[in-house]
Amino acid sequence: MSLNIQVNENYSALKKNYLFSEIAKRVGAYSAAHPDAKIVRLGIGDVTLPLAPVVVEAMKKAADEMGKAETFRGYAPDFGYDFLLKAIADYYKKAGVELSVEELFVSDGAKSDVGNIVDILGDNEVLIPDPVYPVYLDSNLMSGRKVTFLKGSHQNGFLPGPEGLEVKPYIVYLCSPNNPTGAVYNRDQLKAWVDFANQSGSLIIFDSAYEAFISGDYPHSIYEIEGAKSCAVEICSFSKTAGFTGTRCAWSVFPKELTVGDTPLSSLWGRRQATKFNGVPYVVQRAAEAALSEEGQKQCRENIAYYMENARILAEVLRKKGITFTGGTDSPYLWLECPNNMKSWEFFDFLLEKAQLVGTPGAGFGEAGEGYFRLTSFGSRESTLEAARRLDLYL
Repeated sequence: MSLNIQVNENYSALKKNYLFSEIAKRVGAYSAAHPDAKIVRLGIGDVTLPLAPVVVEAMKKAADEMGKAETFRGYAPDFGYDFLLKAIADYYKKAGVELSVEELFVSDGAKSDVGNIVDILGDNEVLIPDPVYPVYLDSNLMSGRKVTFLKGSHQNGFLPGPEGLEVKPYIVYLCSPNNPTGAVYNRDQLKAWVDFANQSGSLIIFDSAYEAFISGDYPHSIYEIEGAKSCAVEICSFSKTAGFTGTRCAWSVFPKELTVGDTPLSSLWGRRQATKFNGVPYVVQRAAEAALSEEGQKQCRENIAYYMENARILAEVLRKKGITFTGGTDSPYLWLECPNNMKSWEFFDFLLEKAQLVGTPGAGFGEAGEGYFRLTSFGSRESTLEAARRLDLYL
């Protein structure tokens, strides 16, 4: 007997399988058929290096505190402990951005915030770059929103701008450095978006989860751009910066200037979080605080340098083979054009079967990603060198 209830029909608009679930399914089937195959995985953007020593020590100390009655902590504050909020504000200050702790909200991940921010927004037209991280699209489809794609291509450097858009309010998602293409907006390009948003009354949701990988003269925060505080929410994460993919901690910024009529957007987000979220554990927040300390940043940068050397190794092979790609310099991702006019999933199967190498089909990031492929530099040095050897052999 089936249930006689209504379900959210918007879920029918989603692809049957989440991108990385489909990859896992295909790799699992191949592994079952070829149990001796030594598969190198450069698909999912998960880190492989351990947490920085200063972070681990902070977690141990916090765990000891949780074992004593006089220092035990129960529910965390809804928006984060003061010590972490201050550390985040100080982190921005080093980039010349002044934020108060009241404008900051700690969460368990940028993915959560990107998906959950839809809760506080009404039925607005949504602009999403294509190709881009699937959660932007899926979370809006789940809520029945109308989505318009901003096409990325080699012609615009995979960095679409507001040129040609009708001047009206939108919700605009921007990701820089971009996942999956590795492209980074420069100051003039971001200024064009900020000016458009302020002119049209639009909201920018700016995902800066990979800002720590930037080495060139690019903005690390949208608030480095004049006027951004009145039109942009920023979401950032410890996942890749400090290796917290399994530890889970992030933050969002809702500047006080960000209002809808007389209503601060931060008040809506604060209400949403207080109702649906119980806060990040004390032990994790102490770890995050340590990651933002002077020594913590030094140790985390060493890990980032390791991953970027992996990116250089992979990029070297792609150049040798004459394959067009973006990323790999200010981002841990390399976004390459599939050789021989192969489709994205066709190239995925080719690499898996011929080289036992796993990457991410570009088509999984949107229609504009068809014919492209993403490789990640988050593997070990050994696996990266082996991947480079196989790419050199089979491309």
